[in-house]
Amino acid sequence: MPYAYDPDLLPWMARVPRLSIADIEQTRRDEKDMFAGTPEYTPPAPVETRDLTIPGPANAPAVPLRIYAPANRAGVLPGLVYLHPGGFVLGSIDLSSDDATALAIEVGAVVVSVEYRLAPEHPFPAGLEDCYAALTWTAANAADLGIDPARLAVGGESAGGGLSAAVALLARDRGGPPLRFQFLGVPELDDRLDTPSMRAFTDTPIWHRSNAELSWDYYLGKGVRGTDGVSPYAAPARAEDLSGLPPAYVTTCEFDPLRDEGLAYAQRLIQAGVPTELHHYPGTFHGSTMITEAPVTQRMIADRNTVLHRALHPTP
Repeated sequence: MPYAYDPDLLPWMARVPRLSIADIEQTRRDEKDMFAGTPEYTPPAPVETRDLTIPGPANAPAVPLRIYAPANRAGVLPGLVYLHPGGFVLGSIDLSSDDATALAIEVGAVVVSVEYRLAPEHPFPAGLEDCYAALTWTAANAADLGIDPARLAVGGESAGGGLSAAVALLARDRGGPPLRFQFLGVPELDDRLDTPSMRAFTDTPIWHRSNAELSWDYYLGKGVRGTDGVSPYAAPARAEDLSGLPPAYVTTCEFDPLRDEGLAYAQRLIQAGVPTELHHYPGTFHGSTMITEAPVTQRMIADRNTVLHRALHPTP
């Protein structure tokens, strides 16, 4: 069906991949080439990076991390545990390096990017527990990382946004590290797939209903999605109580099957008394930010950076 995309996106639509995760092994082999046409991000100032591994969850492998920090920082900075996108099955710290670099320099933060385990080889809760292990390790090592533990956040986009919401729930419920903020970009939150946007958008670029169905089947196990008993830590939209969570920034795109679950989650956060900022972008679609030349993308990124900077660098 035709979609009224933002006119500024149209000149680059041919570059947007028609992603399918039906053959997950082939898609993983192709994913680097799929996004190869996107211009590389050039930071306006130097950013230092280092790779390391940390102990994983109990009886699980170590978790690789990549740390990004402004090279010329003075004093401690806020910390952001960053969880990459990819529908729980794709993505890596390498493919998300531009985003992590931009967050470090534009927000002024130490960014801890997490190479969490992917489904279907490692279904829920493997990847989530890796992300939570990264959060607890970051808090415990804040002094060595140059992070102010009172300004620790979690964030990501798509599956990374859903995982960020789940990490915030875990931190609250397990008495884990206190979080200053959660960034939920176009988040994947609800395995029930029963919103108007999820029913309508079956042929949108990059993400559509078929991919959403496969994503949850890979993450939860075939035959589990939509059934009773799915954990709210897998699908945060199922959480009955959202009170006591950290302030949030939620983004949604008009032509995205995930749109309505993001809008609903933001509304429920607000109703639960959680300070929440919601930005909905008309004319955009899931993954349209890969068209970095478009003014609407530049506005979305600038909005994200502004909100995170304000949250993590509060004025006295």
